[in-house]
Amino acid sequence: MSTTRDVAGQSDITKMKPEEDGSFKRRASSFRRFIKKGGEFEPEKGRYHLYVSYACPWATRTLITRVLKGLENFIDVSIVSPHMGCDGWPFANVDAFPGATTDPLHNAEHVKDLYLRADPEYDGRFTVPVLWDKKTGTIVNNESSEIIRMFNSAFNALLPADKAAVDIYPEAHRAEIDGINEWVYDTVNNGVYKAGFASTQAAYEAAVVPLFASLDRLEKMLTGKDYLVGDRLTEADVRLFVTILYWNNPAFSMTCNFEHIKTHYYWSHTFINPHRVIPVGPIPNILPL
Repeated sequence: MSTTRDVAGQSDITKMKPEEDGSFKRRASSFRRFIKKGGEFEPEKGRYHLYVSYACPWATRTLITRVLKGLENFIDVSIVSPHMGCDGWPFANVDAFPGATTDPLHNAEHVKDLYLRADPEYDGRFTVPVLWDKKTGTIVNNESSEIIRMFNSAFNALLPADKAAVDIYPEAHRAEIDGINEWVYDTVNNGVYKAGFASTQAAYEAAVVPLFASLDRLEKMLTGKDYLVGDRLTEADVRLFVTILYWNNPAFSMTCNFEHIKTHYYWSHTFINPHRVIPVGPIPNILPL
């Protein structure tokens, strides 16, 4: 799908203006609708399609939750190439990177095509994940924290008992999970971006000090145990994992692609790596537990 409107300012990160103080500010997601029984978007097998990048931590947490809940046969997935260029995230038909796929619904060339199909006047960033509704032909949601909540509970009535019983946001621990999520998001998940993408020394230091303070805090919390809350795997662990953790758990390991991660950050962000030199190794990507 093509457009006559110039959207380079939304798709080309080299044309996006930094904050005056050199800090990195993340814009809020725009599509915030929900899959729910009796609503506009009913929970149905095969109705929804998920577009993600392995290089994006926000997208990866939707992949993890999809596997944890056994939704692989309910929600199909397309994987973009890690080479995010002037047109944003590309599909394999325009950039055949190993592990990338095409868009089976629209044969789109870039993620931006999906946004403009859903809303020709859309003026935000063309981000992943994107949860697409095949029935109405539009984007349901592009906010990963809300998508994983939907995946956690919206399809339970259609799932086998063992998968329906998986609950990464248990009611008894929600207040604690929400509290951890809040500071982990600000200082760790988004903190690495605020430090890594800072364009002034002051902005970098303002982000990196809280980041390492939170890493120390997390290390103390996890001493002698595997999980952050209630001695069980919860949403707090999923959200933290995509930035710093690694477990020998198929839902985590099978959705973690280091080549996509490494290639994206060293190739796409030319303002911090103008020569696009991508490091070799390490081998192995991660040491055994």
